[in-house]
Amino acid sequence: MSETTVGTQAGSAPLGPGVSGQAQPARTANLLYTETETELRAAVRGLLADKAPWRDVLARTETGQTYDGGLWHTLAAEVGCAGLLIPETLGGAGASYREAAVVAEELGRAVAQVPFLGSAVIATTALLAAGDTELLPQLASGALTASLTLPFAVGPRTRPETSVRLDAPQRGDGPGDYRLTGTITGLADALPADVLLVPVDSVPYGIYAARVSDPGVGKRPLVSLDMTRQLCEVRLEQVAARRIAAGPTAEQAIAAALLAGAGVVASEQLGVAEQCLDTTVAYVKERRQFARPVGGFQAIKHRLADLWVSVTQARAAARYAADWLAAGFGPETTLAVALAKAVCSDTALKAAQEMIQLHGGIGFTWEHPAHLYLKRAKADSIALGTADAHRASLDVLANLPGPAAG
Repeated sequence: MSETTVGTQAGSAPLGPGVSGQAQPARTANLLYTETETELRAAVRGLLADKAPWRDVLARTETGQTYDGGLWHTLAAEVGCAGLLIPETLGGAGASYREAAVVAEELGRAVAQVPFLGSAVIATTALLAAGDTELLPQLASGALTASLTLPFAVGPRTRPETSVRLDAPQRGDGPGDYRLTGTITGLADALPADVLLVPVDSVPYGIYAARVSDPGVGKRPLVSLDMTRQLCEVRLEQVAARRIAAGPTAEQAIAAALLAGAGVVASEQLGVAEQCLDTTVAYVKERRQFARPVGGFQAIKHRLADLWVSVTQARAAARYAADWLAAGFGPETTLAVALAKAVCSDTALKAAQEMIQLHGGIGFTWEHPAHLYLKRAKADSIALGTADAHRASLDVLANLPGPAAG
């Protein structure tokens, strides 16, 4: 089935702090890939095959420069991935979250070490929702990379508190009119960032932009489970900053950024799962035991068939979320993202585990890429809300009755 018609109940729960909870109109969600999306996928996959083979990815995890700046520059500036969500009037592609989800799938398949999720999706969404146009043209061109300084584990539908304080605000909202001090840890895609978008839990709640090159900014890499997306700690000491949003606008921008991030990371998890399945199927066709391919054994067939069904279901959930994100932010979008993140988290982790198990001894070695996918799958399952957290929110989002009192 290529399309599914969905409606929104009138009493749906609000998306989160600062975001309208008004019901979205009934619409038809298209789960198929368009011709444009297919062409974009081919371009990104070809580039990654050429510039990010798994051996290069593995080698980079053992260096002090885990992010691939050259690859990101090519994706951002030449392919245009950095500006997918940015309007054409600001130098972007004027595309939607559907196209961003396709790119995320391919980056997941390659476990590529680029800050696409943090900069081109989360930070860009925050700037778009805040209505700030100063940084967006530079992000679209690839001249700058941005990061929203919230821990990677923070999920949607929350108003995150931060330890950053606002020191001695000056007049106006220009560069240097505010000073920020504090430490934020567990940040993803912040290591290569040129600009930090810093939420401050002040009165009013605000988002402030600080340049990494300015005095008082320090970044410390952290040893991470997934070294293809290394986390870091950021320290700010009287750092000059510009306020880009305050009050309800800032809250809405944070909520939209986290929701978009969770929806797009679900597509990344789909890419991880697909690559694990494809690699494993290819291997069991070649690996022989008792003079026959191990893929011919019934037990192996059943496990891979079950995994194929799970990946197919995850694809439907991820595409559903991407399509609703492209339609706008509201209760139905929140529900779709929660469902996709829960389903894709479990599927990616299961696919990576099966990849290691069905590869036998070689799957446990450092010289095989299986561990890269397992680590990415596990890290993504925690990122932007765990599967359990998203499942727990589904009863509220879908207006389902809670568990009966015992």
